[in-house]
Amino acid sequence: MTRRYLGVIGVAEALGVSRHAVHKWRGRHPGGSAHPFPEPDVEVDGAPGWAEDRVDEIERWRDGLPGRGAGGGRPTALQRRYFELARARGFDRAEATRTLAAFAHSFPDKTEAEICEWLVAEWEA
Repeated sequence: MTRRYLGVIGVAEALGVSRHAVHKWRGRHPGGSAHPFPEPDVEVDGAPGWAEDRVDEIERWRDGLPGRGAGGGRPTALQRRYFELARARGFDRAEATRTLAAFAHSFPDKTEAEICEWLVAEWEA
């Protein structure tokens, strides 16, 4: 049976980031560093590949990155809970992010935090 692996582009799409972000993470957080990027499971012609079932591990790794200051940084506890519940409902990170954006467009008077809070309350009810 053939096993499917995700390359840099596949990992990026699963996490809702650019392939450049994945390349930067690998370069900035090599094995042996304080917060090393998860090692690939395979390498084909020099290209890394990760088993599909490791996306959650890589996402947890990303969520553990130190904050980046104003305009960025790690998600809040509420955002992390929203993404966790969205993942439990079959959303990948990109779909969950698009869902938030759609609600923000539909309810411009609400902040992202208010939308997250409402969705978390609905999903936990």
